[in-house]
Amino acid sequence: MKVLLFGATGMVGQSALRECLVDPQVTAVTSVGRNATGQKHAKLTEIKQANLLDLSTIENQLTGFDACFFCLGISSAGMSEERYTAITYDLTLSVAKTLARLNPQMTFIYVTGRGTDSTEKGRSMWARVKGKTENDLLKLPFRAAYMFRPGGIIPRHGVRSKTKLYQAIYIIMRPFYPLLERAFKSAMTSSDKVGRAMIAVSRHGYATPFIESDDINRIASQHT
Repeated sequence: MKVLLFGATGMVGQSALRECLVDPQVTAVTSVGRNATGQKHAKLTEIKQANLLDLSTIENQLTGFDACFFCLGISSAGMSEERYTAITYDLTLSVAKTLARLNPQMTFIYVTGRGTDSTEKGRSMWARVKGKTENDLLKLPFRAAYMFRPGGIIPRHGVRSKTKLYQAIYIIMRPFYPLLERAFKSAMTSSDKVGRAMIAVSRHGYATPFIESDDINRIASQHT
């Protein structure tokens, strides 16, 4: 399986990349982003692209993929709805439309979050925008598309958040991870499970396009 990865330097993207590199069923990974991952591996190819809204200059490098893991995302804290929409919705749909044209047999996996609002009418701004993004991705002519909605993600295998505050919180909470996993089974997962579940769903599909934390845990446990 050949995987195209967006957002490889973020926490979820790091997790997806790691699991792709250690999985023998994944034969090649191409990372597209503004910054390099800093990793070297025989299976990894990196494309640095400053403007992700315009992929025309690299389209010849974006064909022949079986799956895309779209892990780009930002926090909505302190952002206007217009700005958040431009990054979360406009950028995602722009990339996805290009990939659907170039790789109609591709499986597209988009990482959103627990609480995403599929009605697009709720009070939470980020949830509405994510919901619209999910809904419009599902209308594109991919072979299949899945919306991953993890809640809390416990970082494993050296995965780190790029946001200093979040990383500090992860460090403080590390002794409590086992307790959190037991107490909030339906809401918690781990970074390695997210990556493994992405690969498994790309290869085998899933009964629903909306994949929550408990689905992620179940899928990952079946594909260790």
